[in-house]
This record gives sequence, C-alpha cells and structure tokens, in this order.
Amino acid sequence: MRVAHINVTSGLSTGRIAAGICENMIRLGHRALLCYSRGLMPENTPGYRIGSRADMMVHGLLSRLTDRAGFYSRAATRRLVRQLRAYAPDVIHLHNLHGYYLHLPTLFEYLGQAGVPVVWTLHDCWAFTGHCAYFDAVGCDKWQTLCFSCPQKRAYPRSVGLSQSKRNYLEKQAMFLSLPGLTLVTPSYWLRGLLDQSFLRGKPARVIRNGINLEQFRPASRELRKHHGIEEQYVILAVASPWDERKGLRYIAALPSRLGKDFRVVVLGLAENQIEDLPPGILGFRRTASVETLCAWYATADCFINPTMEDNLPTVNLEALACGTPVATFDTGGCAETVNDACGIVVPRGDADALADAAMRLCREKADRTAACMEQAWNFDSLACTRAYCELYGELLAHQREME
Repeated sequence: MRVAHINVTSGLSTGRIAAGICENMIRLGHRALLCYSRGLMPENTPGYRIGSRADMMVHGLLSRLTDRAGFYSRAATRRLVRQLRAYAPDVIHLHNLHGYYLHLPTLFEYLGQAGVPVVWTLHDCWAFTGHCAYFDAVGCDKWQTLCFSCPQKRAYPRSVGLSQSKRNYLEKQAMFLSLPGLTLVTPSYWLRGLLDQSFLRGKPARVIRNGINLEQFRPASRELRKHHGIEEQYVILAVASPWDERKGLRYIAALPSRLGKDFRVVVLGLAENQIEDLPPGILGFRRTASVETLCAWYATADCFINPTMEDNLPTVNLEALACGTPVATFDTGGCAETVNDACGIVVPRGDADALADAAMRLCREKADRTAACMEQAWNFDSLACTRAYCELYGELLAHQREME
C-alpha cells in the first residue's frame, strides 16, 4: 500500500505519532509519505514540506485578525495537491489539519476527486467546532448544534479581531460531510463519545490508540540526579510544550507548598520567561527534541504528573510509563484511559491537593510499580498501532474494490 499522511508537524506530539506510523509502515513492507508544515525532515520516512515559514506566519496573522484559520495558504495547498497527485496514494491519512498551513476548501476539493479512501485521526475536537480545539474546560456545548459567539475566541487558534465561529462551523460541516470516503479514528473512547454528539456522528469511526516507540522509550540512566544535585530527593516530573493555561502550569507552581523537603519538582518544555517566574523548589528547562534526554528524565523521575485541563490521549503519560515511571493525572479527556490502578492514580480535574498526595504516594511506591508501568505501555506499542491502521486501510480498499 501507498499511504500519504498529512500533519502540521513532523516531530513532537502528533508529528511523532504520524512519523511513527509512516516509519512502521515501511518496516512492514508498505510505502508512506509524510506531508508536514513544521519540523525537520523525518530521518527514516520520505517527506514533503507544505509551504514555508513565511506562508505560515502570514496565515497565522490573517487568522488572528479574521478568525479564519484553515482558509488561507491556498498556493501552498495547491502545491501539496500536485505532490499528492504525483505520488498517487492508495489511501490518504489526515492528522491535525489546523496550524496555519492549509486551505481547507482546496484540500477537500481534491480529496473528493481523488477517488481513494480517506482516514482522519482526530487528535482533538477542532474538526467539529467553529473555532477551538477543546471546549470542556469552559463547559461550552454549542458545538453540538451550531457554534456562535465563541467564548474562547482568544484561545488557539487565537483571534484578536473578528469572531466567525458560526461561519467556520457551517463551512467545515459542509466540507467534511461532503466527503463520502471519509473514515474517522479517535485515539480515546472519550473523544469517540464526543464525536457521536457532533455533526460528524454519521461518519464511520473507530478507536485506535496512539502508539509510542518502545524501542526508544524505555528505562534509561538516572545520572541526571547527580548532575542537578537532586540525589537525595524524590523527583516529580512534568512535561509539556507549550506550557499554557490548558496544560495546568499553575498546578505545578502550587506543588512545592504541598510537598515536603524530600521532594523536588522538575518541569520540561518551558519558555524562558516561565522558567524565570518559577517558585523555589522547581527546576525548569526548555523544550527538548531529544528522545534520549526525555527518556533520561522520565527514568530519573519517581513520579510523572499531568495536570492538563483539556486533552485527548496524552503521549507524555505513555512515554513515562514506558520508562518505568508511574503517572498521576487529572481525570481529563482520555487521560484516565492511559493508566490503571497498578501504574497510576487518577484524581479529579483541578484538585491540587489530591494531585500532590497522589504524586507523593507514587514516588514512594515506584519500585513496586515499575513492572506494571512497562506492562501497561505495551498496550500502546507503535507497531501494534500501525498494524491496526494497516488493517483499516486494507478493509477500506477491499470495500472500494467491491463497490467498483
């Protein structure tokens, strides 16, 4: 099979997921092309860069003024279409289409004409809203009927000018429902449940978990403790990028006052100004693209915490588990689906005291939980994830042949 993937990034978060599927497809004897807007060219996968940094910046600026993210970058999208026609894929696999790099009408016009199955993995809720990627933190349910007067106009994709959530909603609805060969995938049952309440509920859909590379994410050296002078303390780790309000940085900042002197909090993925504003008791570091560095920190930690307020199926939880570290997480989105009682603790969203208590307990119990953490991580093996997608591709192609 020849499958073309489209995603905003080639690395980090959803980019790592998309690139991992491509790499595994090649290992399984198939062909894959990763089309992306930001990040480095994938090392082990053919890639095509969509547009340029200047195009993305113009798109982002216009979107901030007009609230029309996804309706610029027409020329870049036309070039992408030419690339896809030359590649002639058997299946087209969409990932995150937001991120200021695509002209949706041009892309979906091509998809409607291409005559091949289209799989779309939803990594958030953006596909069925008029503006935002998540809405549960503000309790908005307009997306179930018709978006208007968006309460999160200034949230990603941020608009400081017009508010056009109603127009966006109606145009996205018309485009996405017009594609007959579209099959949707959600990484969590939580998002699958939301999908059933959205305008996309009539489309075929299934759950396929996000996968992580268990050859890369595994227990590593703990020498970071000596380097940073934290040899005698329990280490509580948090990782995100960017650390915005949605990721719960304020709950991290509140931790030292709830922990004893035997605990040290380490945060990865911060901006320089955020590092400067950290309270005493927290070590802060900028984002790293190095898997080796991430694994070293995951393994160094006695507990990983995730205070995210909105999320789907966060890969950081899975990466920590694969490195043998138990997870304390808010009961947000699909977070509870990443752990079980043997390898983690789920606490009510926004309960800072419960999060601190869970983190301290897991730190003291890490040695007894490491095996369970690694066993749980096998449920999210990237190769198994890719095989599930290949099975889906095969089903769709077989159905297409029967209909011809």
